[in-house]
Amino acid sequence: MRIVIDYRPALRARTGVGEHIHQVTRELARTGSDAITAFSSSWKDRVPSTLAAEMPTVRIVDRRIPVGALNLAWHRLRWPPIEALAGGEYDVAHSPHPLLLPSRSAAQIVTIHDLHFISHPDRTSGEIRRDYPTLVRAHAHRADRVIVVSRFVAGEVQRLLDIPAERISVCPNGAPEWKGPAASADACGYLLYTGTIEPRKNVGGLLDAYARLIARSAGAPRLVIAGRAEQGSADVLARIDQPPLAGRVEYRGYVPAGDREALFKGAQAFVLPAFDEGFGIPAVEAMSAGVPVVVSNRGALPEVVGDAGLFIDPDDVESLVAALDRILADADLRASCARRGLDRARQFTWAQTARDVRRAYEDAVLARRHRSPVLAGAQSSVHSRNAHRH
Repeated sequence: MRIVIDYRPALRARTGVGEHIHQVTRELARTGSDAITAFSSSWKDRVPSTLAAEMPTVRIVDRRIPVGALNLAWHRLRWPPIEALAGGEYDVAHSPHPLLLPSRSAAQIVTIHDLHFISHPDRTSGEIRRDYPTLVRAHAHRADRVIVVSRFVAGEVQRLLDIPAERISVCPNGAPEWKGPAASADACGYLLYTGTIEPRKNVGGLLDAYARLIARSAGAPRLVIAGRAEQGSADVLARIDQPPLAGRVEYRGYVPAGDREALFKGAQAFVLPAFDEGFGIPAVEAMSAGVPVVVSNRGALPEVVGDAGLFIDPDDVESLVAALDRILADADLRASCARRGLDRARQFTWAQTARDVRRAYEDAVLARRHRSPVLAGAQSSVHSRNAHRH
């Protein structure tokens, strides 16, 4: 199968979408059964120099076209086709976000990680705010297959976009392949939050809860916040340097993949109080590290964490304070959550994610052929001629 994947979300700091498409591309390449092209385009950001060594069988196409300009043309004009930019013909064109990758003949796939931008566009910015709410429905209906990362998102896609279940493929994210021993339940580490600093993640609510926690318990561990600061995060970050948080909260910015294992394993507990999560990769990372988790009861987090953590109401600051106080005060509870978390995390692997995605590709190709029988016949003839040549 000839596959072209939009690799742009993984160019810089790999947040959830970038991590997903990087790991899927890598795992698909490991099988060696497909011809994979990783397409990138940016005016200033280039494909990491290490990518060719990490994925030697993947063809890399790196164009110097501004991301915003290309997205505007793709999303609004459906032009130019990916074949014109990446060269060659493809069976599958995979977009890792909700808007299509234009193609002349390939089966088109979108991945929807969440639909929070529909219910709360005020918590988004840039082209996500401009394009996603108005275009996602039409693009999802034009797609030959819609990939989602959790059953929760699958339900949202059915409910909000009217996409039938039979056109949706659930492909959960994987856990990291960390090699070292799990964190010690007796370690006196820090409280940890990782993720982008944006309204949806409720970092402001976390700071409110932590201020109450240290007011009641002077011996509470420090709070470490790690993640890329998005537009509109300045007010939240400014609070870190002001009383009562000054000296008790540390902001580390984006932490590269190679440093994340040590970051997680140094934590006493991990907290993710988001208003919505389509999956919650950091929670799985924490569970993989043997770190107990405190997460919100929203989105896909109950589905992903299961019985391995404590749940809070992100709209109730006192709910978060109580959960943090409980997990910090009870070593047996921390050890129990850590053990269950390790077991839970083993259920998520990137190899399985790639297998699920590969099946979605096959379904998309079949759907494309049923929609375009003339095109399918022409492609079959081309494939037949190529087979005879070899």
